[in-house]
Amino acid sequence: MRQIRGKKAFVTGAASGIGRAVALRLASEGASLFLVDIDETGLGETVQQALMAGVEVIGHYCDVSQPVQVSAAVAAVLEHWGGLDILVNNAGITYYGRTDRMTSDHWDRLMRINLHSHIQFTRELLPTLLGRREAHVLNVCSVLGLIGMPKVTAYCTSKFAMVGFSESLRNEYGRVGLGVTALCPGFVTTNLFMNAPLEQDVERPKIPPRLICTTSDKVAKAAIKAIYRNRRLVVMEPFARFLVVLKRFVPSVLDFAFHLGRRKQIEGKLAQLEAGTLIYGDIQPR
Repeated sequence: MRQIRGKKAFVTGAASGIGRAVALRLASEGASLFLVDIDETGLGETVQQALMAGVEVIGHYCDVSQPVQVSAAVAAVLEHWGGLDILVNNAGITYYGRTDRMTSDHWDRLMRINLHSHIQFTRELLPTLLGRREAHVLNVCSVLGLIGMPKVTAYCTSKFAMVGFSESLRNEYGRVGLGVTALCPGFVTTNLFMNAPLEQDVERPKIPPRLICTTSDKVAKAAIKAIYRNRRLVVMEPFARFLVVLKRFVPSVLDFAFHLGRRKQIEGKLAQLEAGTLIYGDIQPR
């Protein structure tokens, strides 16, 4: 996209973290904003900060896990502006813990927010995006959409799907002026993990060390650059890039690391099975 100034942008999950940072960067570039989130207080704060850039900013409450509300937000932005130039799919939640201990309700909610809502927003806004001379869809994915990690299986599943969705959409519509970016930062210092539901025996979330984390502002800066340059895939933060290179060229190293202690773990499992104390989810082996 050659110019952002004067464009109309729609950002989900704009109340805090990466969503807020991207919204404020877009405002500083001169884009008008339509921002959605379930957190009305945080959304209001983002709106007030963005207004300081002298652009039009609209905040709209939307629980993106509800398809009806997604469609209502799409209808609202189209009624107000009649069209759209930039879509930023950012809203997301996670879960930390063993997959067998994750409730069905939270698995379904995570998929609705992290994957289904982004697809729905894109599909319903696609006609107006394609009607522009040039437009852009920025999907905030994650390095965990390129490398599967333990105890965040649902999150990784949604992000892997979003990376594939982004690639296919880009290849399908790139020739007619639609840019699509899969933005895959590494760990970011946001409240994503602090607010994540945990499995029963876990008291506190496992927060990544700050040494391997980046900030929302740096992610937002990379997002704006990706829109301008129509980048296909953006992996940012040195540790994230290292993991991606490692998986691409020597995947056996990562596989070995994730299987360290396998024999000891299996022996412990067998002992628990014999004692009848091992429980997976709601199922206790006999």
